[in-house]
Amino acid sequence: MAVTVYTTPTCGYCKATKRYLQEKRVRFSEVDVSRDAQAADDIARRAGRRAVPVIDVNGRLIVGFDKRRLNAALGIRG
Repeated sequence: MAVTVYTTPTCGYCKATKRYLQEKRVRFSEVDVSRDAQAADDIARRAGRRAVPVIDVNGRLIVGFDKRRLNAALGIRG
């Protein structure tokens, strides 16, 4: 399963998302869009807006820290 979290260093929901994924033992890569303009433009185009976090789970985008949608995408119960 490929999981990428698009973040910025000052985003509290980004930190919560990463902490949650770590607690659930989900491996993920992180892209800091404040340092990577190309990635910021790409994810904004794909997500349809500029917001973080954006979590890409096998191509399925979740904008914001939404545990219910994140759990469904990752196959986590509860």
